[in-house]
Amino acid sequence: MRGYYVAVMLLLLPPCLGAQVEVENIRASRAPAQSRIVFDLSAPVEHSLFTLADPQRVVVDMNNVRVRQTVPQPDPADRLLSRIRTAKRNGSDLRVVLDVKAPVRPQSFVLKPNGEYGHRLVIDLQALTQKGAPSPQVAKALDVSSGRLRDIVVALDAGHGGKDPGARGRKGTLEKDVVLSITRRLARLINDQRGMRAVLVRQGDEYLELRRRIEIAREADADVFISIHADAYHDPGISGSSVYALSNNGASSEAAKWLADRENSADRVGGVSIQDKDDLLVSVLLDLSQTATVSASIDVGASVLRELQRLGKPHKASVQRAGFVVLKSPDIPSILVETGFISNPSEERKLRTADHQRRLAKAMFRGLFGYLTVNPPPNTLLAARQHVIGKGDTLSDIAQRYQVPVDALRTLNNLSGDLIRVGTVLHIPDAHGT
Repeated sequence: MRGYYVAVMLLLLPPCLGAQVEVENIRASRAPAQSRIVFDLSAPVEHSLFTLADPQRVVVDMNNVRVRQTVPQPDPADRLLSRIRTAKRNGSDLRVVLDVKAPVRPQSFVLKPNGEYGHRLVIDLQALTQKGAPSPQVAKALDVSSGRLRDIVVALDAGHGGKDPGARGRKGTLEKDVVLSITRRLARLINDQRGMRAVLVRQGDEYLELRRRIEIAREADADVFISIHADAYHDPGISGSSVYALSNNGASSEAAKWLADRENSADRVGGVSIQDKDDLLVSVLLDLSQTATVSASIDVGASVLRELQRLGKPHKASVQRAGFVVLKSPDIPSILVETGFISNPSEERKLRTADHQRRLAKAMFRGLFGYLTVNPPPNTLLAARQHVIGKGDTLSDIAQRYQVPVDALRTLNNLSGDLIRVGTVLHIPDAHGT
């Protein structure tokens, strides 16, 4: 997130409070329509979040937590956050009050340690664009089974359809049929993964305008958008898969379109209405949203392409950039996958087979899941990085599901063997096994 950053290292107190978790650092950042406060903690915490009005406040209660000294205050230029206050509660708990300048929708999530930071509690304050009470969204640190964690939503767009058959192979294979079959197979893999859900943009052999495909993904609150195609070229010898993300020119043209159409549009950028904003502010919002989204799209695409390369030499060895309309949502990481050249006789034969379609779907799923384990959306099961052991689970199955080494699971959870108990919560290491 662009903006300012405030970092204050708080002074040490004597260890007289036993196992209390300590707030070691507080960092704040802002964007035009959002403010973020990050609490660096000595250990995970349980917390709750609610809002109060007259005056507008967001209250965060942390169990068994202490803060070491007076907290820093936000920059006066922050459009949402005016003051941060703390107080003891119930003897050992900490209450944080965030005074805000306007109604906000607060959201919280927790992050586990990585190479640079330890345990963190993140509070995002998002400006409300219409009247109504804020609806806090909270993900508790250790409460994976509480039902509060949402699924990661993946919008799958089978290219072409209906009156638009797409490319045609020499044997009469239609692109629209092949890619719908692959898309359905990928959807099944996603839906079989706990914490993930697929949305089919095209349910059957139907024609959809390109921008309608984006709208369907946005209506589903998709976290990722994948459009699946099968390429064609006049040279039948050309073969291999390719992955595309939005080009800079495509992003610029889309920004200009959104800016021009905003008066008659219900479109939103990063959850913020742009209808009543001036041109400069809309440009800033678009730049913030698109820069982050395109960067994430390239990362998703690179992860998917690495897995597709296991099936054979790709047509292009790196993520390509293009101005495809379906890649132009400014707030959803989006990629377009060309699964192969239907104009190549050998690839046409493979694309017609169920076995090759399954292999393509599995490769795309592995790439997508690999990206999401490292970059999980907030308030999702993958973001929590914990697994509640169910009946029939084995350590090797869990390791394969999260794509982490079995030895890393044992080490992180202090397991000496492979014996695990139903109901036990396993902590999941990151993709590097830490």
